[in-house]
Amino acid sequence: MDKTTLVTSDLAIGSRVVSILDDAGLRVNVAMWLRTPEYEDWRFVLSSRELDAAGPFGSYRLVRDALDRGHFAFEDIPALLILKMTDPFVRALRRTFGKVKSVDGMRLGGQLMGDRFIEEAIVYRIR
Repeated sequence: MDKTTLVTSDLAIGSRVVSILDDAGLRVNVAMWLRTPEYEDWRFVLSSRELDAAGPFGSYRLVRDALDRGHFAFEDIPALLILKMTDPFVRALRRTFGKVKSVDGMRLGGQLMGDRFIEEAIVYRIR
């Protein structure tokens, strides 16, 4: 199967999601587009302690509610992958890039982070 490519509108959607979550007071530690061998398309990865505390279903509800309040159209919500802060992938990202001054727009690919191989990634935030 052909791999899809992110386009400018996808990048803008990612920026808008992060902005809306910030405005809602959700302190997101990791936000990025990610393509891995385990999925056929891109996922928008989020990780934060508040999402961890909400539990597996509650975390998606928190994000969805914040996007609703931010007037984000339901059909524009990207495929989300919410990972715990203790996930080996998130821990490796934070250990490697957490002290970098700015990761916004950074591209990753062809590397193993924790337990996930990154085919491609576009980063908004790692802290």
